[in-house]
Amino acid sequence: MGKLAFVFAGQGSQAVGMGKELAENFPVADKVFDEASAALGFDVKDMVWNGDAETLMITENTQPTILTASVAALRVLEEKGIKPDVVAGLSLGEYTAHVASGSMDFADAVRLVKKRGKYMQEEVPVGEGAMAAIIALSADDVKACCDEASEIGVCSPANFNCPGQIVVSGEVKAVEKCCELAKAKGAKRAMVLPVSAPFHCSMLIGAGEKLAKELENIEVKDMNIPVITNVTADYIKSKDDIKPLLIKQVSSSVLWENTIRRMLADGVNTFVEIGPGKALSGFIRKVTKEVNVFNVEDMKSLEKTLEGLEG
Repeated sequence: MGKLAFVFAGQGSQAVGMGKELAENFPVADKVFDEASAALGFDVKDMVWNGDAETLMITENTQPTILTASVAALRVLEEKGIKPDVVAGLSLGEYTAHVASGSMDFADAVRLVKKRGKYMQEEVPVGEGAMAAIIALSADDVKACCDEASEIGVCSPANFNCPGQIVVSGEVKAVEKCCELAKAKGAKRAMVLPVSAPFHCSMLIGAGEKLAKELENIEVKDMNIPVITNVTADYIKSKDDIKPLLIKQVSSSVLWENTIRRMLADGVNTFVEIGPGKALSGFIRKVTKEVNVFNVEDMKSLEKTLEGLEG
């Protein structure tokens, strides 16, 4: 028997109505939305289920609502008795992984990521930072493009998502220059993304420092399930490392492809993506076709996943 991994969605996967079906069918999922509303002081259900896409796009709303929808789906799987051998999450999803592993309380996590979103947004004035996806270029080539573009401003790899998909982040002019260089090197596409801030680059170090102050008020506990962090693509050794890694994570590259490879090397052969969207499932399939990949975001996907895991 191979191992089972739960992986958790990051920012960009949000959608109006996310988590509604599961909450209507499972009291444990519904309760998560109520807990989020109590922790944040506003009606999360109303924002997520009756709101508009623009409101959800605001980073300080996006982060807590994706976390909430993801934990709601997680609680349903837990109630069904399904426990993973390892967990990880893309950027924001790493907080969901900590909730899953028992190292962080949900109420603490949801308050924390709202502030994380706010700090990440405020750190760089709108219009000064950008991110771009580089398609079908090697990691070394992308790094070389970033290095050259860095002569005119900050530009560095932000997300190593999967083979042939790397996201870069930095100052607008430098990111645009990086896209030009990438196309010249043979990238299929190099396109600026519709995001509101340059995540996971040195421009966000200040946001990490503000987050550090918030983390001082939060208790982290021992992990009941091993967690692989974005920062190193390796297991977090002890609970004492959790806070420093979460601070660093804001301004360092997300090593997602290597996170998947680490799991594969340890015998994971089944992945369940938990939360809205299927972006992570796509990344996993680009790394390997030799594993089972499921996702849980609504009733249909839940039923399919439960059937697949029983099989």
